[in-house]
Amino acid sequence: MVFMRFRPQLIASSLSRAPKPSRTLAPQPLAAAAARRRSLTATLSFSSSSSMAGAAPSEEALRRALAERQTAVDAQADAVRSLKASGAKEGVDAAVEALKALKIEAGAAARRLQAAVGSGGGAAREEMRQTVVNTLERKLFYIPSFKIYRGVAGLYDYGPPGCAVKSNVLAFWRQHFVLEENMLEVDCPCVTPEVVLKASGHVEKFTDLMVKDEKTGTCYRADHLLKDFCKDKLEKDLTLSPETAAEFKRVLAVLDDLSPEELGAKIKEYGIVAPDTKNPLSAPYPFNLMFQTSIGPTGLSVGYMRPETAQGIFVNFKDLYYYNGQKLPFAAAQIGQAFRNEISPRQGLLRVREFTLAEIEHFVDPEDKSHPKFVDVADLEFLMFPRELQLSGESAKLTKLAEAVSKGTVNNETLGYFIGRVYLFLTRLGIDKSRLRFRQHLPNEMAHYAADCWDAEIECSYGWIECVGIADRSAYDLKAHSKLVIVPSKKDLGLAFKGNQKMVVEALEAMSEKEAMDMKAALESKGETNFQVCTLGKDVVITKKMVSIGMEKKLEHQRVFTPSVVEPSFGLGRIIYCLFEHSFYTRPSKSEEEQLNVFRFPPIVAPIKCTVFPLVKNQEFDDAAKVLAKELTAAGISHIIDTTGISIGRRYARTDEIGVPFAVTVDSATEVTIRERDSKQQVRVGIDEVASVVKELTEGQSTWTDISFKYPSHIGPQGDQE
Repeated sequence: MVFMRFRPQLIASSLSRAPKPSRTLAPQPLAAAAARRRSLTATLSFSSSSSMAGAAPSEEALRRALAERQTAVDAQADAVRSLKASGAKEGVDAAVEALKALKIEAGAAARRLQAAVGSGGGAAREEMRQTVVNTLERKLFYIPSFKIYRGVAGLYDYGPPGCAVKSNVLAFWRQHFVLEENMLEVDCPCVTPEVVLKASGHVEKFTDLMVKDEKTGTCYRADHLLKDFCKDKLEKDLTLSPETAAEFKRVLAVLDDLSPEELGAKIKEYGIVAPDTKNPLSAPYPFNLMFQTSIGPTGLSVGYMRPETAQGIFVNFKDLYYYNGQKLPFAAAQIGQAFRNEISPRQGLLRVREFTLAEIEHFVDPEDKSHPKFVDVADLEFLMFPRELQLSGESAKLTKLAEAVSKGTVNNETLGYFIGRVYLFLTRLGIDKSRLRFRQHLPNEMAHYAADCWDAEIECSYGWIECVGIADRSAYDLKAHSKLVIVPSKKDLGLAFKGNQKMVVEALEAMSEKEAMDMKAALESKGETNFQVCTLGKDVVITKKMVSIGMEKKLEHQRVFTPSVVEPSFGLGRIIYCLFEHSFYTRPSKSEEEQLNVFRFPPIVAPIKCTVFPLVKNQEFDDAAKVLAKELTAAGISHIIDTTGISIGRRYARTDEIGVPFAVTVDSATEVTIRERDSKQQVRVGIDEVASVVKELTEGQSTWTDISFKYPSHIGPQGDQE
């Protein structure tokens, strides 16, 4: 750049010296302006040389540089106005030229800042997202539900390729977790009685903070409004001071840690109003996200559509424990629908009202959370974002899992093991490891009972999205569903009450949990207590030996304890959408007149594993293709046959657009070519080997490199004509 001509000794002083007030410019406009230009130019020279050396200037430095340039522009403009007002003729033209030069420098600084904060990148992300979503909807991966009736926000239908991708992801999930860990899989009802969700705390606490448009009553999620405001300011307002930008970044970092009062104060401080009407907003207040229903015709039995699948596992813990031979640790898993009445659904599949969850509950001795297979994942290194980095405004850092556990950043080996297994699951699905991080919950995000919680977050065009939660929930859930056990001693009660024994026993067994625990406390402190038996119409004295009261717990090796629970919870829709974005790219057609859309799905999750194309309309080729299709079906390989008369290149492009990894072109009755989607390379294979080769590739037994070494390469007579 031209600014590199300035001497290095100018740099240090220029970085520390702020522009002088405008009053110094009026008497000596040319000299002062020249000095200011040298100072500001040297600063830009420093940024440029730093960038050339490989260290790009920070956003804070760019904002500060822009602020200095803008101050210089304002000061020089004042000087020009002063000269003109004084009627001076000498120096006016030169001062105007200096002002123009300063404005050019300020514009350049603004463009550099804009590029750094991603304002232009935001537009590019939006354009990319729209291309992806349009392709997904046009190819029927998913579409809005009930769209002929104008649809309902937060509800989506999966079409044929979307169903296939989802089914393949779930099959791999079962293989990677359920089979690998010998988990016990269950399937529980979606409708859940109120008593279960009261015990778990969902009825009281399963809420998001909501604000209302005070005039129209339209509801918004409070934290989303604050998040959108801060992000919009950071990306689009180039006049923000470095201090204000740092404040917005801090708010974003601790957003989930803000109390209702703090959230409301920020909304008021920043003057945030209803997005649609610009009307004032109410103070934030909690809104319960569960869909309420009634069980049975009377409407007296209250129920809810389950907001998670986990409670079905917890209430069945006793039976699962006995099924497992009364041994710990063990894990139970469930895949199923969950329902949340989101305040303002948005972002497509990322925030919906009905969705598929895959959850694991790993039950472990609270005094021994080591894991025998932790060594298998200990050496994994990936982006981790512990709470200390979040609160200090730093970024996620590459960290070895073994180091995170040994330092106590991750609470224990079992939690660390599942973090590692989640990382392997997501990256093998096709998630870009450079756009995957594990973020630790901030203190106010974590439930009071949790020992440690991490989210696997995936970056997409919407930002960083929580897709998997991995939490050490301690023993809270099992304690919440522990069963009250009252065991009357019929022998002692018979001796004391003789013919009235039955009525006393029935009264004891009918006690509520509170009554029973109050009696237990009284018996332990005094040895006896008065107890009213309504059927007798009087109080009786119950002694300690007449009844045993307690909460059911597990007994192992004669030590009584309630197991802790480590819970990985997977939002399948979010993972699949991020996979769509990470897999999508475009490439030019052979004529370079258009861009072709491609999904680079790994074979394990691709909706269709291969296509079969007769090269030309020919009965011999058509018959061979039909035989090949039968063999693929017998091998369990999903496929489609395309016998249309369009060019082979167009048929390749059409299947690349839905992510089919392999295409079989039939150009003889004995041999065919197999084409790999991303490299567009082809190999020649005997027709009787095709099914076994494709099966090896789609099941991961062989790679394309293995196959290309084994079989001769091939360039068709027409090649790819996309």
